Amino acid sequence: MTDINQVKEWRRVFHRYPEVSYAEFETTKRLRKILEEHEIKIVDYPLQTGLVAEVGQGEKVVALRTDIDALPILEQVDSEIRSSAEGVMHACGHDIHMATILAATMELKAREAELPGRVRILFQAAEEVGSGAQQMVEAGVLDGVKAVTGFHNDPTLKVGEFAIKSGAMTSAVDRFAIHIQGKGGHAAKPEESNDPMIILGQLMTSIQSIVSRNVSAFDSAVVTIGEVSAGNTWNVIPDQAYMQGTVRTFNAATRAKAEERLQDLCAGIAKAFDANIELEYIHLPNAVINDEALTEKAVEAAEETGYSVQILGEPKTIGEDFSALSDTVPGVFAFIGSESDYDLHHPKYQPDERILETAPDYLVKLIQKLF
Repeated sequence: MTDINQVKEWRRVFHRYPEVSYAEFETTKRLRKILEEHEIKIVDYPLQTGLVAEVGQGEKVVALRTDIDALPILEQVDSEIRSSAEGVMHACGHDIHMATILAATMELKAREAELPGRVRILFQAAEEVGSGAQQMVEAGVLDGVKAVTGFHNDPTLKVGEFAIKSGAMTSAVDRFAIHIQGKGGHAAKPEESNDPMIILGQLMTSIQSIVSRNVSAFDSAVVTIGEVSAGNTWNVIPDQAYMQGTVRTFNAATRAKAEERLQDLCAGIAKAFDANIELEYIHLPNAVINDEALTEKAVEAAEETGYSVQILGEPKTIGEDFSALSDTVPGVFAFIGSESDYDLHHPKYQPDERILETAPDYLVKLIQKLF
């Protein structure tokens, strides 16, 4: 395998110079330079950021994917590799992912003569906004591909632990935004106004019934309100109020039901309070569905690598736009322990670099099983 110090250095450079979704221009240049230095073939696709490489020869093609973007988060980790970009941080570990896939690519290149086909390596932009994978699909990167794989580091797992399941592996992600138009006025004369804060409170309470009263105990879903705003001083009733949040589901029926109930609640409360309520409902990534046969191969590869394998009973509630790839061709996606005191998307997230010592080996073993 590639020298571990080199792999760590790749990761540290990516961490120092993060870029947010669709702005990964320098990251793409760094990836291209590394690949070209190691004589890895780069395949031209119509992508503004991100790139595609290949190793091997023949008609059979399998794909290996990594995400490359960072988050608009101000890093709070005091380390020698702290982000040099103010307010931008690899708080989801895509720097770990890139270094891992680069290391796996180098090993696959070394074994190129033994490969029964081609490995198409996808360095994908814009995972954090949920559309980068679909952009790659539309660019044709999966044409001729028989299977695709990838992974995500998991700071809730110890280094050496590996988690997977067949079927739904992550949740479908939807975002909702609700704009309430009432009638403002003097706080001492509420009868002359139509207070949007009262409507906001009613909606907040009612939304919590979507899961508790509409989703079976044998199914699961999450509805979370992440932001509310209304008013700007103590003695004025505002004209408007706003909230936004997310819905996480694991099958199409529950996803549709949650959206339908939210629409009904907005319409009903708007009528009851004689106000205008506008719901904006956005479908983001689907649930990642792991192919059963490919999952078995991933478990075999993980065990051969020496991982402690956990077969999950329930999917993760995080979103992952790898689903656009696995919706197109059979796919398998796993979580590998990175052991941080703080979880993904936290400004103090700090993964353990020991994950880099074995994750590339797992991917190489799995790729060979996918042909």
